[in-house]
Amino acid sequence: MSEVVEYDPYAFPKDAIQEPPVSLWAALKMIGPGIILAGTIVGSGELLLTTSLGAKHGFVFLWLILFSCVIKVFMQVELGRYAISSGKPTLGAINELSGPRLGAHWIAWWWLIMMLSTVFQLGAITGTVGQSLNLAFPSVSEGFANLLDTFLPSLATATRQRPEFPWAVLTCLAAMGLLWSGTYRRIEIVTTILVVGVTLLTVTAACALPATKFPINWSDVANGLTFGMPAEGIAVAFGVFGITGVGATELFFYPYWCLEKGYARYTGKVEPGPDWERRAKGWVRVMHLDAWVSMIVFTVSTLAFYFMGAAVLHTQGLHPEGKDMIQTLARMFVDTFGLWTKIVFLIGAAAVLFKTLYLSSAGNARLVADFMSLAGFFTYRQPAQRGRVIHWVSLMIPVLALFLFLAFKEPRWMVVVGGFGQALTLPIISAVTIYFRYRKLDRRITPAFFLDVCMWLAFVSITAVAIYALRDQYFKFFPVVVAGK
Repeated sequence: MSEVVEYDPYAFPKDAIQEPPVSLWAALKMIGPGIILAGTIVGSGELLLTTSLGAKHGFVFLWLILFSCVIKVFMQVELGRYAISSGKPTLGAINELSGPRLGAHWIAWWWLIMMLSTVFQLGAITGTVGQSLNLAFPSVSEGFANLLDTFLPSLATATRQRPEFPWAVLTCLAAMGLLWSGTYRRIEIVTTILVVGVTLLTVTAACALPATKFPINWSDVANGLTFGMPAEGIAVAFGVFGITGVGATELFFYPYWCLEKGYARYTGKVEPGPDWERRAKGWVRVMHLDAWVSMIVFTVSTLAFYFMGAAVLHTQGLHPEGKDMIQTLARMFVDTFGLWTKIVFLIGAAAVLFKTLYLSSAGNARLVADFMSLAGFFTYRQPAQRGRVIHWVSLMIPVLALFLFLAFKEPRWMVVVGGFGQALTLPIISAVTIYFRYRKLDRRITPAFFLDVCMWLAFVSITAVAIYALRDQYFKFFPVVVAGK
């Protein structure tokens, strides 16, 4: 298979070459992939798992939230750098590595398993959006159940028992509707609107806490920066590390969004001489700006959710879980600012979660399309063939997520499953990033020494956390027998 066919639509037409922007304002107008990433990141992990962590443990894990948000960005920018240099998306680049393969490289198969685990997260999102909208508009499900009494009484009973189910179905259909023509430009516009709105709402609420009956205890905040980790929170903390900030899923996504934005096309194919080097360094600077702007956005938003959970829910001993998860989370706003904020929170929570379902479906569809080609299931001879696979896979993912929620019904557990799968994958994609950096990247655009040091720190930290968590899980399943007992 030729390179153009294998990696299309990420080819290098000569007429697409552009000089990089020279001013900060011009560069800011060219960001976008990181905003899509921020839209994917600020979702189930932040609203469900991060707030739950704050509700249960207070500010103890504040250091972990900050560390998780910042450290993995150094891996993200190196993957973006290699994508700009090579023009190859993540799985396509991985498939060129040596090692065992069954059609596709074994790491591509590992990604597929991880991706399937993260669909559990999307199922949790689908159900939690349903919970939010049902609490906001409770009469809708009741009216639907009354309508079903005559024709399908068993379904009417099920609807009354789990009134979020009809809303979950509507959420799935709405995601499919947006994904029907999910071009990069539409994805970027929709994401920017939702990310800005949700971030402003959450940060405003967190900043207003000192003026309420749940003021932030700054001594607790200081203690949360001292690297404490209670034993009972290790498993959840590992899931949080996997899902907050740039998770393994987002690391796989980011090169695809960079390529669809056009950074590699604008740079052009690798060629000798100063022109390509100048363009490549310029577009890498734009990519760095994109990544760090998105890091600020999702870190601030994540901290806002965590502060709300730790300051309001933890103080009252409230733990969001089960079918009452959203009802409990709503108390972050209702108990603090009054009953009038409930509807605002519920609609905002639905928007936060829905955008993650939408963006994850779009991103995963692109990787699935690549995987199907690399594994030998499909051969794309025309760009439209790849586009059709992306289209139909993106529509299937919300349906699968819906079925998983209907089957398992426990959003928080489903989020932890996805976070655990991502955290196990982080050391693998981090090791791949380091290999690309030292063995594949064009030497003319290698990063500064400081970025290399941070990249290695990220790799060591990610791997250490993964090993520690695997050990913890091993001893849970195979406890050590103490002699004499």
